[in-house]
Amino acid sequence: MSVSTQVSLLERLPGGVLASGCPSRVVLDHVTSKWGVLVLVALADRTLRWNELRRVVEGVSEKMLAQTLRVLERDGFVHREAAPTIPPRVDYSLTPLGRDLAAHLLPLVGWVMDHAEEIVSPAAEPTA
Repeated sequence: MSVSTQVSLLERLPGGVLASGCPSRVVLDHVTSKWGVLVLVALADRTLRWNELRRVVEGVSEKMLAQTLRVLERDGFVHREAAPTIPPRVDYSLTPLGRDLAAHLLPLVGWVMDHAEEIVSPAAEPTA
């Protein structure tokens, strides 16, 4: 990416994305939280029920999953569909906006997976 492209991206919003009052910071906080990224990636290619999502996103607590899904639904990235059955059936999927976002996140997650071991290995830790 060239410097001129970076500058135009940063200047796109009044005050730029680096300004403390930029509304993109709220979206970035929601989207780039650990659980937010993992939920979006898990839903990238399929609809999942609550328990399926909890199994796929290993380590997420019920509280954090519920909180993350509420935020992503409120932001318009996740669609929640509750079927009036007994027991209730709730399916989660990405909205068109969520699919668009996931298309951008998946390459980042792929890069992280490709480089995670070299980054977190003991040899990569700074010496004191």
